[in-house]
Amino acid sequence: MWTEFLPWLSDSVHALTAGATGWPGLSFIFVYSVLIAFALPGPSEAVLAAPLDLGIPTWAHFGLIMSVSATGKTVGSLVAFQLGQEAKQVGPLVRRLRRSRIDVLAWTERRTLTLARRYGYGGLALALCVPFFPDTLSIYAFAVLEEDHLKFAAATFFGSLGRLVVTLGLLEGAATFV
Repeated sequence: MWTEFLPWLSDSVHALTAGATGWPGLSFIFVYSVLIAFALPGPSEAVLAAPLDLGIPTWAHFGLIMSVSATGKTVGSLVAFQLGQEAKQVGPLVRRLRRSRIDVLAWTERRTLTLARRYGYGGLALALCVPFFPDTLSIYAFAVLEEDHLKFAAATFFGSLGRLVVTLGLLEGAATFV
């Protein structure tokens, strides 16, 4: 069922975000960002292309979009955090994932533990700053390993905001060469 539902949901949310205009469009950006954090495999950077016509300066336009998106992603990451906390309690699920052909949990835990040990919650924020990388993986990996809701939320917010800032910088830099 999920294999059929998730692509439909993803396509629907992308279409709604692309058609989001004006101030109500910010609510679509918020919902998209919530879903991208824990359910949708897709680029969170897509919010930067939303055709909002807010009648405000460009810097305020992008600042508002990035703030709404980072807030939505933080809310979604807290959902993932709760799911991750519950997954720690589900022994059969974890055992089954560990026995799979590709031990996703072991690989993710190794990478995430390295980041977490070395940089703490800053590691999560840094991982989330990487544009065009599926951040859902980082969010769930940290959600399973960490236990502080507030630090997790702060790292997700600043990492999500940083990602959009880095993306805008890359796009602006690319536009300079065109």
